[in-house]
Amino acid sequence: MKCKIPVAQPEIGDEELENVTAAVKSGWVSSKGPFIEEFEKNFANYIGTKYGVSASSGTTALHLALVALGIGKGDKVLVPSLDFISVANVVTYVGAEPVFVDSHPDYWCMDPSKISIDTQTKAIIAVHLYGHPCDMDKIMAIAKDHKLHVIEDCAEAHGAEYRGRKTGTFGIISCFSFYGNKIITTGEGGMCLTNNAELAQKMMILRDHGMNPQKRYWHDVIGFNYRMTNLQAALGVAQLKKIDILINKKRRIAFEYNSLLKDLPGITIPPEMSWAKNVYWLYSILVNASIRNKVIEQLEKQGIESRPFFYPSHIMPPHKDNSSLPVAEELSARGINLPSGPALSENEIEIVVKSLRDVLQCSIKSAGNGLM
Repeated sequence: MKCKIPVAQPEIGDEELENVTAAVKSGWVSSKGPFIEEFEKNFANYIGTKYGVSASSGTTALHLALVALGIGKGDKVLVPSLDFISVANVVTYVGAEPVFVDSHPDYWCMDPSKISIDTQTKAIIAVHLYGHPCDMDKIMAIAKDHKLHVIEDCAEAHGAEYRGRKTGTFGIISCFSFYGNKIITTGEGGMCLTNNAELAQKMMILRDHGMNPQKRYWHDVIGFNYRMTNLQAALGVAQLKKIDILINKKRRIAFEYNSLLKDLPGITIPPEMSWAKNVYWLYSILVNASIRNKVIEQLEKQGIESRPFFYPSHIMPPHKDNSSLPVAEELSARGINLPSGPALSENEIEIVVKSLRDVLQCSIKSAGNGLM
């Protein structure tokens, strides 16, 4: 059956439609047009950096960052295993080797105490997973001691904060995604932020086929077609104006879930450390691994969409190695993302919680009877 309550759904209103219509009527529908520069400038200002370089997706933004930093063959890049596979993939795009790091059991992001570095290690990609920040003080201290670049992957953490400072302001480059299920969206799209003018210029050239900005159709380097369109940026400009409203809605939804689920046996609610502001990109819980898939199936039968956590990258065929990363593997096996789109109502939250409670009780009873 078609799910009645989706995991995520964008909140798009009249201003977004007006901007996109204006872009269409202007004729500037591809990678030229005023909305692109406006979105780049406004988003960089919102996060707190000097330069914004838009891209066609969060994945291409990460790729631009690695190329601009000169990461390549023979280099190693530290990445969390528990994340969407694009992070490990972009490291291989440049010929480097992803080195997988286990998750922290308390807040699920990369565990700094599990980082291992050798002479080939050149960078760390710190991923703020499901809206919760990494422990950036510890990561930045390691990077400083070993002269490593830090790239922040903020695809899931627009507006999240670490010790009162927005994620995306710690690394030399930070990368964002504006895919349809992100806190703000341009449909597809991404952005690199930096305070380094030289890196910003490099990424602007690389995203436009490596074309010399002073000599049209002259290419000094091999580049990529990673440009955002004016149509996408038009949507982004309007979305950005309501980002704080959307974040507040996400947090309200999370707090409502927390209050209803905190005493339910067998449920671990999502973390928010004392030093963090979690924006709860998805509302993510843990259940017993033996019943996780059954819970997802039963919720779907009741018209409620939910999703499992990402698989750890180190166990999948493209990146499989002999790593033992028990925390990442356990989180992946236990994790469920519940509906948490900004338009989710209190009544819908109550429906989800009641259904989850019923499914859990039934699953536990079945397990007790030896039926599972």
